[in-house]
Amino acid sequence: MVLEPLHAVTYFTPDARRRFEASGLRGFWRGYFAGRAAPLGPVGAAPVVAMFFSFAPPVVQRALPAVWSLASPEEALVARREGAAQALARLAGELPGGPALTPGGELDEMVSLSRAAAEAVVTAGRPLAAANAALPWPDHPVEALWQATTVLREHRGDGHVAALVAAGLDGCSTLALRCGHDLRRDTLQPARGWTEEEWDAASSRLLGAGLLDHEGRATADGVRLLAEVERVTDAVAAPPWQALGPEGCERLAALAAPLSRHAAASMPLLAVIGLGRPEPAVEPA
Repeated sequence: MVLEPLHAVTYFTPDARRRFEASGLRGFWRGYFAGRAAPLGPVGAAPVVAMFFSFAPPVVQRALPAVWSLASPEEALVARREGAAQALARLAGELPGGPALTPGGELDEMVSLSRAAAEAVVTAGRPLAAANAALPWPDHPVEALWQATTVLREHRGDGHVAALVAAGLDGCSTLALRCGHDLRRDTLQPARGWTEEEWDAASSRLLGAGLLDHEGRATADGVRLLAEVERVTDAVAAPPWQALGPEGCERLAALAAPLSRHAAASMPLLAVIGLGRPEPAVEPA
């Protein structure tokens, strides 16, 4: 999705990291779990394990609910919104000929189009999308752009999780299969916190199902299963883009593409969300 890097600045830029730290959330994972879960309120670990899907439960349990003693969900919401807007404005300023993220012109058009798509999301069965879609729209246009990309990203993500579950995959198995096809185990396994024993057990299940071979590579059936999951994910993510229409989608993509490409190139850690490596998950002090 061309808008994904615009959303991801909230996790992988120094601007966002500094803003989370200013709110009391030191360290990558505190900011990640507090920022992403904040629309749900002061939630505990169990629902987040389910919704975030591919994280080992102990990684989530080390962060939640402890982070809420450092920053309230309301404070985390402000931090993620302001940090993301600062990052997007900085990145736009580095890009010759890119969209000027100042009120008027291209920014207003990007906000209008992305918000129209975000307001058309179908939230039934999509808890993260629903929680983000229920937030009030910021007055600041760059913050509103980031919020729209976030609603759309979580809408697609919720649908992707549902497609994976329907395909019979759990979080660790999904990662093991992807790493047998197009991602790196040495990046994703430590980032998501799965032990060697858990990863090997997931790989054994995939081997028994004919989805991985003995070298840990995805078989033809494994590749087909991943492709079918992506097809279903695309299908259930389509309503907001259908509401925007072909011309609106093409215009938004054209406006966002230069900044999105620059943002992606500036964030080598994007591989950790499947698109570098964050610091290891550690016990919050």
